[in-house]
This record gives sequence, structure tokens and C-alpha cells, in this order.
Amino acid sequence: MPKINITSILLVCLACFFAMHAALGQDKRDLLTSNFSRKYVENSLRQGDEWIRYPKYGDRSAWEALPEAQRRKTIEAGEAYVGYDWPIVKATMYLEFTRTGDRTKDAAVSNERRKAFQSLMLAELMEGKGRFIDDLINGVFAICEQTYWGASAHFYLYGFEGSIATPTTVLPDIDNPIIDLVVGDIAADLAWAYHFFKEPFDAVSPVIAKRLKTELEQKVLFPFYERYDYWWITGWGEGRVNNWTPWCNYNLLTAILLVEEDPIKKRDAIYKTMESVDLFINSYPDDGSCSEGPSYWAHAGGKMFDYLELLDTYLAEGVGVVFDHELIKNMGRYIYRSYISNGDYYINFADAAFRINHHPGRIYNYGQRISDPVMVSFAAFLMKNLAFHEKTVSGRIGESMRDLFDQDGWEKVTPEEPLIAQYYFPNLDAAIARDRAGTNEGFYFAAKGGSNGEQHNHNDVGSCMLFYNGHPVLLDVGVGTYTRETFSPQRYSIWTMQSNYHNLPLINGIGQSPGGSFRAINSSFNVRGNSVTYSTDISNAYPKEADVREWQRSYTLNRGSKFIVRDSFSLVANRGNTAIHYMTGLPVRLVQPGIVEFVGEDFIMEAKYDPAQVEAAVESIPLEDPKLIQNHGDELSRIVLTWKEKGIRGDLKLEVTAKKK
Repeated sequence: MPKINITSILLVCLACFFAMHAALGQDKRDLLTSNFSRKYVENSLRQGDEWIRYPKYGDRSAWEALPEAQRRKTIEAGEAYVGYDWPIVKATMYLEFTRTGDRTKDAAVSNERRKAFQSLMLAELMEGKGRFIDDLINGVFAICEQTYWGASAHFYLYGFEGSIATPTTVLPDIDNPIIDLVVGDIAADLAWAYHFFKEPFDAVSPVIAKRLKTELEQKVLFPFYERYDYWWITGWGEGRVNNWTPWCNYNLLTAILLVEEDPIKKRDAIYKTMESVDLFINSYPDDGSCSEGPSYWAHAGGKMFDYLELLDTYLAEGVGVVFDHELIKNMGRYIYRSYISNGDYYINFADAAFRINHHPGRIYNYGQRISDPVMVSFAAFLMKNLAFHEKTVSGRIGESMRDLFDQDGWEKVTPEEPLIAQYYFPNLDAAIARDRAGTNEGFYFAAKGGSNGEQHNHNDVGSCMLFYNGHPVLLDVGVGTYTRETFSPQRYSIWTMQSNYHNLPLINGIGQSPGGSFRAINSSFNVRGNSVTYSTDISNAYPKEADVREWQRSYTLNRGSKFIVRDSFSLVANRGNTAIHYMTGLPVRLVQPGIVEFVGEDFIMEAKYDPAQVEAAVESIPLEDPKLIQNHGDELSRIVLTWKEKGIRGDLKLEVTAKKK
């Protein structure tokens, strides 16, 4: 095996990570620190636990008042971990990421331990008989004995010099504590355990809660108080940040409020989180769009809401004015503006799964806080669809508490899908439209321009997705299982990231390139009568070698009639390898020259093209990635329409209509 220069690889990985996660800064809004001073925070500190809305462990009447079926199922989930043999995360599991790129070994053990701890904790809260206490104590000690609670895949983000990991720091270092997303999640859960179970722990031995608090302080709180070189706190290069910032700060705020007793330390730490979250809010565009994709909304805008809600609950005077800002409202509305159908289809640009199950409790609370009836009704729809309040309570403890106690009145809300007629995100440069508002019947399309330097980017400038009767026809494949290559210089060797596997042209044998300079220009969105058109020039998304002068791509929905894709282009040279690609999960058949059919469950989609201009072929793409198989089955199809003409100008049209099967 050739010798690998790990340091060089990690340096490039870090640069790639930062480039992909960068958000272009907007105006310096500073919604928190410009409205609330450090003195305000000091004067608003609540005493003791009076700010916590959830019943104490000993308040059995409150816990027993919860729905019986939900309590029973949650207790049964905890029973699976009675006598649990807590596994350890071995050093070689961490090393596996460096040696082979496998980031699952340590994550699998860590995730199972977290699930066990959360399940035991929720079961004991529900039952209250002490039956799960010993296993919780074992969990506390198992977690506390572990040097590092986070993920091996995140080692390369940190090091002694403040950023870069070296070959000597790829293992957890007790002298260099790292706070990543997973560390924060575990810290928040442990802090809730300290709050709920300190007394029953002390009844067994005062060592337990003392050990828990000490480990939280040494591994998380003190490093956060003292350090600014965690990039998610202060950003990198002109204050650029990503979803790590609200996510980590929410977890840190949870731990600070539940564990820290010194009022000065608490004040300063709270204000430090406010300064950091301000950077995240400043980074967002006015339209509230999440360039990381709708999967990441829960960890970006959604986690920002979690943070703001917690801060508002804790401070005596609150931070309510922030929720009145139009940006904060738009960041919430993004989740229903990007919704398509079926409870789990969203416009899955960037690193978004093909199907997404969002947390309705968060959407409900966010919608209530910004007084948005569409968002509240959407949450009620998801809750009803998922039988939300009849299922086992599981997952992060803070979110579980909100699900149990903070959703009063949702049953009285009329559940409704947010099936909006059309919308354009000017900053994201993405458009959506459907045949008719309020129904899934007929066509729905989404398309984007933007750039190939967006967060969690795929090379997809100008791509689209098409649905009919709520079901996908032309699709964005989405993202597969994360590997070492996903956030490395090899990212675009992954086929799902490439423009050739999106609904886009291949120009002179060349696909799109990554980077912010590869972008759409002259985009427009127009609604005239029953016609909705989104158009953009995607020529700049391709490198110079593609020899493209102009490529105007337009999508037109003639409501109640047809969907049209038009490519009008001019090349510098025609080297004979230009084609339009379309991805689908439906069975495809070439009926005759000029007609391609997509066969759905109750419809047939007919796509017409000019056979004098292009030649059609269908390629089968077998799937091996388990995440993609879960979403799509064993294979997808790629339709290839190859341009046959010899000139340098072209005007191609694909006209799509539907009929019942």
C-alpha cells in the first residue's frame, strides 16, 4: 500500500468542507446582541428551575396524566435495555475513519448507547418506580468514562493549532477536548438527566450526579467558556458558518442552563452563544431559504428556533422581538414552501434525502411563535399523518419534552397540506409551481439556478424535478450514505453529486464544475394567466472546456395542460457529444421516435421531443448504496436525449402531458 500523507489530505478536506459549508454573509443584523445587552441577560437570569415548563420526576400525577398508550409504548422501549451491557467505543473504531474512510464503526456504537440512555430515561420518567435507575447509572458511568463523545469523522476539523487535525490527534485527546454536534447532543441529554434524576441518583450515591456534572464541565462547559477556536462559535473567513452553529449552541445553552450554578459564568456563556447565533442569522438570505437543502432545515433554521425558544423561555423578559423579524419568519416558512406532497416529499436539492420525515412538534411550535396559520396547519397534518401523539416517545430528551408538554391545542387545528400555487426564492434562485393550489392533482415542478458553491452542494444549476398527482416523475436522486469522500476533494467523484445524474445537459462531453463561480445568470420567474415560467442561463455553470457561449433553460407549466422544458443554446464549437439527461424512478419505454413514456401507478406520462433533432436512449442505473435503495428500490433510469445536429446553435423542447392509465 502506498504511503499516505494524512496531514495533506486533511488540509485539503478541511478547505473543501469550509468551501461547501460557507454561506454568503448578508447584512449585519445582529438580532440578538443589538437588541439585548450583556446587562439585560444578567438582569433576566431566572432563579433555580422555575423556568422549566416540564414536571419534575417526582410529580407523578403529571407524568401519569399523559396518554396511557404512549406511556406504555415508551416504557416498553426502555424495557429492551434493562440489564443492558454498555459497549465501549474502541480506539481502533476511531482509527477506521483515517485508515479506510469508514465513519460508521464508532458512530454505530455511540448511536446505540445514546438510544439506550434516552430510552431508559424516558421510560423511568413515564413509570417512576425506579426500575430503570440502575441501568441509567451504568449509562452515566459508561458515557463519563469515554474520552470523547463525538464522531471520528469530525476529528479533522480540530487540532492543537486551532483548526487542522494531524496524525497525532486522530484519536481522542484528553488535553484537547472537541465539541462537535454529537458531543453537544450527548451533553444536553446528560444535563437533562442531571436535572431529572439528581435526587434519585443521590439516594444511591452522591458520587453519581457529582461525576456527571464534573464530566460535563471538563469535556464541554469549561472548554466552551475558555475557547474561541471551535469554528462553529466564531465562523471561518468573514464569519461564515453553517448548521453547526445553531445546533451546537442550542446544546450548549441547554447544558449551561441546567448545570451551571455560577451566575457570572452563566451570564457570559449565554451571551457568548447569542453572539455566535447572531453570526448564523447574519449569514442567512432574506428569503429564509436553506441552501443546505430541506433535510438540513431541522438542523439549521429549525435548530435556530430551538435555541431562540429555549433562550426566550429562560430569560425573564424573553427575546420575543426576534420572532417578529421577517427573516426569522421566512426561515420557518421555508419548510412548507419547499414541501411537495405525501407528507415527506420536499424539493430535495443539495444533500437532501429523496424522502424526509420532519419533526412536526418543532414545526408546530415555530408556526405558533411566528403566528403563521399555514405552518401550524401543516404541523397538525404531519402529526395526524404520523399518529404523532400515539407513538413511543424517543430521541433527544429536550425535543421529547416539548413533544409531550408543549403542543397544547394541536388537535383543534384543521390539518392541511401547504399546497401553495407557486413561489420563487429570489436568494436561493429556486422556483416551484403546481397546477392548482390546495390539491396534489396534476403537475408540480421545482427548478433552481443558484450556484455550485452552495452549502452541501451538488452540481445541479438549472436542474428540476417534476411530480404528477403527488408522485415523482423526474427526480433529484438525493444523497447516499455519507462516507469519507462526501466531504473531501473526491466529493464530486460520487455520481449523485454530478450534473450528469441530474436533469441537466451534458455539453460537448463536459458536466458542470463545483464552486461559487459556476452559477446561473439572468434568472427570471413569471406568472401570466395559467402559465408559470422559470428561466435561467446555465452556461456559466460549465467550465471553459465545454465550449458553451449561452444556454438558456426554461421550465413552463401550462396549468391543467402540460409541462415544457426548453433548451436554447449557442456553442463555441460542436464536438458531437451534447445530450440532455433526465432521471426517473418510474418504468420508462420508448414508444416510438419522438415519444418517451413514464408509467406511474395510475397515470402514463408522455414526453414528446423532435426525433429529427435528438436521439433517445434509456440507461439503467443499478443502486448499491443502502440509503438510495431505501428511497428508490434497486435501480433508477436515465433518459439520454443526444443532440444530432452539426451546428453550434440549438433549440430543443421536451413537452410532457399526462393521461390516465
